[in-house]
Amino acid sequence: MKTILVDAVNTLVLKGVGLNKEILNILEAFPNKKIVLTSADDEEHKTFGLDAVPYKVFTLKHNPNKTDPNYYRALLKEYGLNIGDVVYFEHNEEAVKSAEEVGIKTFWYDPVKKDVAELRKFLETNL
Repeated sequence: MKTILVDAVNTLVLKGVGLNKEILNILEAFPNKKIVLTSADDEEHKTFGLDAVPYKVFTLKHNPNKTDPNYYRALLKEYGLNIGDVVYFEHNEEAVKSAEEVGIKTFWYDPVKKDVAELRKFLETNL
C-alpha cells in the first residue's frame, strides 16, 4: 500500500488557523500511511502548530529544504521507501519540481484555488 506524503504548512496546516479540516477529511478517507513533510526547524515547528498534526512529521530543518531533490532522497532512505511506494501533494511549485526530479508522483495543490476535489481525484487515481 502506498504512503501519502503530505505538505505541512499552507496545505495541511494553515498559519493562524491550525489543521485544514478539508484536507484532513480527505486524508482520513484513505487507510494509507501518511507522512507530513516540512522544512521547518524546531522554532517553526511550534510557530506553525505542527504538534497538532496527527501523522508522523519529517523535516530536515532547512538542511536541505524541500526545494532540493536531496530532501526527498533522505526521506525515502529514512523510511525505507521506493519511489513507487509514495504519492505526494505540495503547495510550493519549486518543491513539486524537486520531488518530481527524484521520480515521485506529485500533485501541485494550488493554495489559492484550493481545489480539494482535484486533490481527492489525484489520490484516488494514484493510490
